[in-house]
Amino acid sequence: MDAPFVIPEEATASEAIDAIRDELDVFDDWMERYQYIIEMGRKLPPFPPEWCDDAHRVPGCQSQVWLEAREEGGKLYFAGLSDAAIVCGLVALLLRVYSGRSCAEIMNTDPKFLRDLGLVQALSTNRGNGVEAMARAIRSAAAAQTA
Repeated sequence: MDAPFVIPEEATASEAIDAIRDELDVFDDWMERYQYIIEMGRKLPPFPPEWCDDAHRVPGCQSQVWLEAREEGGKLYFAGLSDAAIVCGLVALLLRVYSGRSCAEIMNTDPKFLRDLGLVQALSTNRGNGVEAMARAIRSAAAAQTA
C-alpha cells in the first residue's frame, strides 16, 4: 500500500494505543502533548487535493476532516487530512491505531481509548466530539467492508 495511506508502525491496534500512551506520558502538560500531536499530523502522507470534497468529508467535526479507506490484502488502510493543525494530529493518531488493520480488529478496537488517554477531556467539547466522529467514520468504513 502506497501513500497517501498510513502504514501501521505497530503490529496491532492495542500496541499502537500503548505506544501513544507511553509517548504522551513523556510530557508534563497538555500544551506539550498538543505540540506532539500537531507534529504527528505534519508527518501524515500527502493527501490528494481531489479527495478534499464532500464525498470524503467526515460529518460532525468542527474543522474540515477528510478520510479515504482502501482495502488491500484483507486489511483496511486509511488516508486523512484536516484543515486544522491539531485536528490533523488527531487524524494521524487515529490512523496510527486503525489503519492497516483487519476490519475485525478495527471493529474490536473501541474508541474509548481516546477517553482513557485523556484526549477527549483535554480538548474543547467540539474537538472532542469531532475526534469521536472520526473514530465512528473509521469503524463505519470497516463495518461497510464486512457487510
